[in-house]
Amino acid sequence: MSLRSRLSISLAAGALLAAAAAVPAVANDDWDGARGDWGHHQQENPRLYKGVVTASTLNLRSAPNRGSQIIRTAHKGEIVSIFCKTPGQTINGNPLWYLLTDGTWAWGAARYIDNIGAAPRWC
Repeated sequence: MSLRSRLSISLAAGALLAAAAAVPAVANDDWDGARGDWGHHQQENPRLYKGVVTASTLNLRSAPNRGSQIIRTAHKGEIVSIFCKTPGQTINGNPLWYLLTDGTWAWGAARYIDNIGAAPRWC
Protein backbone atom coordinates (compact mmCIF):
# COMPACT_ATOMS: atom_id res chain seq x y z
CA MET A 1 0.00 0.00 0.00
CA SER A 2 1.41 3.38 -0.98
CA LEU A 3 2.12 6.17 1.48
CA ARG A 4 -0.60 8.25 -0.20
CA SER A 5 -3.17 5.47 0.28
CA ARG A 6 -2.20 5.01 3.94
CA LEU A 7 -2.42 8.77 4.50
CA SER A 8 -5.88 8.94 2.88
CA ILE A 9 -7.11 6.06 5.01
CA SER A 10 -5.65 7.62 8.17
CA LEU A 11 -7.22 11.00 7.44
CA ALA A 12 -10.61 9.46 6.69
CA ALA A 13 -10.49 7.33 9.83
CA GLY A 14 -9.56 10.36 11.93
CA ALA A 15 -12.42 12.39 10.46
CA LEU A 16 -14.86 9.57 11.11
CA LEU A 17 -13.73 9.18 14.72
CA ALA A 18 -13.90 12.92 15.36
CA ALA A 19 -17.33 13.13 13.76
CA ALA A 20 -18.63 10.14 15.71
CA ALA A 21 -17.49 11.70 18.97
CA ALA A 22 -19.27 14.96 18.14
CA VAL A 23 -22.70 13.48 17.34
CA PRO A 24 -24.84 11.96 20.08
CA ALA A 25 -25.78 8.30 19.76
CA VAL A 26 -29.12 7.53 18.16
CA ALA A 27 -31.59 5.94 20.58
CA ASN A 28 -33.39 2.72 19.65
CA ASP A 29 -36.69 4.60 19.45
CA ASP A 30 -35.30 6.60 16.49
CA TRP A 31 -35.73 3.60 14.18
CA ASP A 32 -38.33 4.39 11.54
CA GLY A 33 -39.62 1.04 10.35
CA ALA A 34 -41.78 2.61 7.65
CA ARG A 35 -38.73 4.22 6.05
CA GLY A 36 -36.36 1.46 7.11
CA ASP A 37 -33.74 3.82 8.54
CA TRP A 38 -32.52 5.61 11.67
CA GLY A 39 -33.12 9.12 10.38
CA HIS A 40 -36.62 9.78 11.73
CA HIS A 41 -35.64 12.23 14.49
CA GLN A 42 -32.30 13.46 13.14
CA GLN A 43 -33.82 16.57 11.57
CA GLU A 44 -34.13 17.85 15.16
CA ASN A 45 -30.34 17.70 15.60
CA PRO A 46 -28.94 21.15 14.74
CA ARG A 47 -25.53 19.61 14.00
CA LEU A 48 -26.91 17.76 10.95
CA TYR A 49 -27.90 19.04 7.54
CA LYS A 50 -30.18 17.40 4.98
CA GLY A 51 -29.74 16.53 1.34
CA VAL A 52 -31.50 14.58 -1.38
CA VAL A 53 -29.74 12.10 -3.67
CA THR A 54 -30.00 13.07 -7.36
CA ALA A 55 -28.16 10.10 -8.94
CA SER A 56 -30.13 6.96 -9.77
CA THR A 57 -27.67 5.04 -7.56
CA LEU A 58 -24.94 6.69 -5.48
CA ASN A 59 -22.09 4.68 -3.98
CA LEU A 60 -21.25 5.91 -0.48
CA ARG A 61 -17.62 5.37 0.40
CA SER A 62 -15.09 5.04 3.21
CA ALA A 63 -13.13 8.11 2.03
CA PRO A 64 -13.90 11.13 -0.18
CA ASN A 65 -12.73 9.53 -3.44
CA ARG A 66 -13.95 6.94 -5.96
CA GLY A 67 -11.10 4.56 -5.17
CA SER A 68 -12.20 3.93 -1.59
CA GLN A 69 -14.34 1.07 -0.31
CA ILE A 70 -18.08 1.21 -0.96
CA ILE A 71 -19.91 1.21 2.39
CA ARG A 72 -23.47 1.23 1.01
CA THR A 73 -25.54 2.74 -1.79
CA ALA A 74 -28.21 5.44 -1.79
CA HIS A 75 -30.91 5.87 -4.42
CA LYS A 76 -32.48 8.81 -6.23
CA GLY A 77 -34.84 10.77 -4.00
CA GLU A 78 -33.42 9.39 -0.74
CA ILE A 79 -33.10 12.02 2.00
CA VAL A 80 -29.71 11.83 3.72
CA SER A 81 -28.30 13.40 6.90
CA ILE A 82 -25.08 15.33 6.31
CA PHE A 83 -22.62 15.96 9.13
CA CYS A 84 -20.08 18.09 7.23
CA LYS A 85 -18.35 18.68 3.87
CA THR A 86 -14.73 18.37 2.80
CA PRO A 87 -12.72 18.61 -0.42
CA GLY A 88 -11.91 15.31 -2.09
CA GLN A 89 -11.70 13.83 -5.56
CA THR A 90 -13.37 16.12 -8.09
CA ILE A 91 -16.48 14.53 -9.58
CA ASN A 92 -17.85 16.21 -12.73
CA GLY A 93 -16.36 19.56 -11.70
CA ASN A 94 -17.39 19.38 -8.01
CA PRO A 95 -14.57 18.70 -5.48
CA LEU A 96 -16.84 18.51 -2.40
CA TRP A 97 -17.86 15.38 -0.52
CA TYR A 98 -20.38 15.05 2.30
CA LEU A 99 -19.93 12.88 5.39
CA LEU A 100 -23.30 11.18 5.83
CA THR A 101 -24.66 9.85 9.13
CA ASP A 102 -27.54 7.60 8.08
CA GLY A 103 -26.87 4.55 10.26
CA THR A 104 -23.32 4.30 8.92
CA TRP A 105 -20.67 6.95 8.43
CA ALA A 106 -19.93 7.19 4.72
CA TRP A 107 -18.81 9.80 2.17
CA GLY A 108 -21.03 10.81 -0.74
CA ALA A 109 -20.00 13.02 -3.67
CA ALA A 110 -21.74 16.40 -3.28
CA ARG A 111 -22.17 16.43 -7.08
CA TYR A 112 -25.01 13.94 -6.59
CA ILE A 113 -26.57 15.31 -3.38
CA ASP A 114 -28.62 18.52 -3.42
CA ASN A 115 -28.80 20.48 -0.16
CA ILE A 116 -32.14 20.87 1.54
CA GLY A 117 -31.80 24.14 3.44
CA ALA A 118 -28.43 25.48 4.54
CA ALA A 119 -25.16 24.23 3.06
CA PRO A 120 -23.26 21.92 5.44
CA ARG A 121 -20.36 23.24 7.53
CA TRP A 122 -16.76 22.27 6.81
CA CYS A 123 -15.34 19.19 8.54
